[in-house]
Amino acid sequence: MSLLKEIQNTALAIEQEPIVSKEDLEHFRLKYLSKKGIINQYVEAFRTVPNDEKKHIGQPLNQLKQLAENFFKNKQEILENLTLSVSVDRDLSLESNFYTTGSRHPLRQVEYDIVSIFEAIGFVPYEGPEIEDDWHNFSGLNFAEHHPARDMQDTFFVGEDAKHLLRTHTTSVQIRALEKFTPPMKVLMPGRVYRNEAISARAHCFFHQIDGFYINKKVSFADLKGTLLHFAKQFFGVKTELRVRPSYFPFTEPSVEMDVSCNVCQKKGCNVCKYTGWLEILGGGLIHPNILKNFGIDPNEYSGFAFGMGVERISMLKYQIKDLRLFSQNDVAFLNQF
Repeated sequence: MSLLKEIQNTALAIEQEPIVSKEDLEHFRLKYLSKKGIINQYVEAFRTVPNDEKKHIGQPLNQLKQLAENFFKNKQEILENLTLSVSVDRDLSLESNFYTTGSRHPLRQVEYDIVSIFEAIGFVPYEGPEIEDDWHNFSGLNFAEHHPARDMQDTFFVGEDAKHLLRTHTTSVQIRALEKFTPPMKVLMPGRVYRNEAISARAHCFFHQIDGFYINKKVSFADLKGTLLHFAKQFFGVKTELRVRPSYFPFTEPSVEMDVSCNVCQKKGCNVCKYTGWLEILGGGLIHPNILKNFGIDPNEYSGFAFGMGVERISMLKYQIKDLRLFSQNDVAFLNQF
């Protein structure tokens, strides 16, 4: 009965608590609702009450706890509303600051546009790690042991043993896709790559690529050309033309570099295309049979094509930007143009 009387008196005291500040509110919480507060002390004492008397104490104790919690919440809401209604130390008749919303970085926007075009014809985006091993970056792609691209002048190696490196192309993701999936497959691989090159208006130590490949029965060079012509017309315009030139890549055979007609001068010749009427955009070719064999794919049954393009290169062509470094300098005046 003594505990019951204390509970009743505490309930009356709570309703009389003066709360006019956040400090008062915190004092109230510590006094009544904290682990060492009065209500928790009653809960501890309640455990020692004989079972036949607990029913007389339990309900008033629960009502007290609910009363304290509701009182705390009500006072907290009142204090917050008072804080919001306090007058500010400024002239509210003045024009407010104007904040503009952000936008996609030009490289991200171009990457998004490229991926969307290829997704529409069945390519599935797939990503891999930026730190790779020799197998995924070189050996699995048919690079010879002493290929120049393995030299320290081109590659950032990680660790003293040179077993890991910052990937030099997103073609490394092709190996990971071949390890996981089986033909037929259409895969698109966007991402950042790194090369140990001097930074200039036309080169950087990091940049972005989008690689893609398609493997199925009876895939031919005509499929590659048709796919890339579709991309060029969608991205650069319906009047765009495509031409191919022989080239060499360890992971494709035959290999080609591909140019599109200059969308600035319409093939008439200008400083953007160096008066040739053509702009180089990517490299590609038919997937080398050795790569298919590495993953148990019979080159007599399946064939495929692969291609890769630089996002910065495409962006420079689209927006007629002459300095690659602008993309990574975070110049607001430059970025606000997009």
